[in-house]
Amino acid sequence: MCISILPKPAHPKQKNGFTLVEILVVVSIIGLLLGLSFPAVTGAIQTGKKTEVAAVAESIKTAISAFYAEYSSYPTNTSGQIFTNTDANFLTALGTNGTNFGNSRGISFLEIPIKFTNQNGIVTPKGFYAGNRQSNFMISIDLQQAGTVTNRVGSSNYVVPASISVWVTDPKNPNKPVGTFR
Repeated sequence: MCISILPKPAHPKQKNGFTLVEILVVVSIIGLLLGLSFPAVTGAIQTGKKTEVAAVAESIKTAISAFYAEYSSYPTNTSGQIFTNTDANFLTALGTNGTNFGNSRGISFLEIPIKFTNQNGIVTPKGFYAGNRQSNFMISIDLQQAGTVTNRVGSSNYVVPASISVWVTDPKNPNKPVGTFR
């Protein structure tokens, strides 16, 4: 005895596929999930930008320390004053063309990615602040060798246990720094 198992023939009125209501439900669920994940993604992007800016600030701090170790003085502008921000002259002073700024041996102390430089020197990358606004990094050096530097960020003062600190203002809070404030 042989039993044959064959699929049942489809009912002539039965159609294969999804109904419009089923498709709308799936699309609505996907839209809801995307809407819920958007703030998390943008927050993660901003945190990544802050981390990147803090890493560049640390590189600038290291370059200033290396300059001091090489020349026993901090880099100065053409009028002999220590740099307080990362303007175009600061970028030149720590590069191979810095002979006019105390870098008599023309040592390159700092290599910065292109997105962190423009005609104003070393700046925050586009997108860190709203719109196309960019800012130079601020520099504070402990010339009195007290072991701390006091930095004013917005209306707040930060006492940093370091000989050098480098920072920019947080894009979300004008009284908070992003940089070497650890």
